[in-house]
Amino acid sequence: MFREMRRNRQMLSLEECGEILRRGTSGVLALSGDDGYPYAVPLSYLYEDGKIWFHCAREGHKLDALKNSAKASFCVIDADEILPEKYTTCYRSVIVFGKVRILTDEEEMLDAIRRFMLRYFPEGTEQGRQNSIDTGFGRMYMLELTCEHMTGKEGLELTRQRS
Repeated sequence: MFREMRRNRQMLSLEECGEILRRGTSGVLALSGDDGYPYAVPLSYLYEDGKIWFHCAREGHKLDALKNSAKASFCVIDADEILPEKYTTCYRSVIVFGKVRILTDEEEMLDAIRRFMLRYFPEGTEQGRQNSIDTGFGRMYMLELTCEHMTGKEGLELTRQRS
């Protein structure tokens, strides 16, 4: 169902992919958009145990695209350094493929929001987090991408450094 990586000696292990996803703070979500055009949007995310969560407004392009198809990909770039003298790039990235669902259960949504907030603002107070939830809860959804396939790849320069 999913393609094998052509340059598999540059492939990262699933453990390395998970580390990159846990370390990263932004990625690009790609969906099937209007009139069959791809819709890719950069956003903040939370990754835990094979699932990725994001938030969105209660209406908009993401939700419209998800009504047409829950299938998505999500890409995180971990390294990107141009080496002009070698005409190459030191890069490392991960792509996740899966299906997105809108969290509709209030407790499930609140749990995801709290974990998201702890990830991005761990020094905040519980009262501050609750105030933020009270202010924005009715205007947002949490989305959950369940990983069905994940690949990671790095440039040859980084692969050679490991060897």
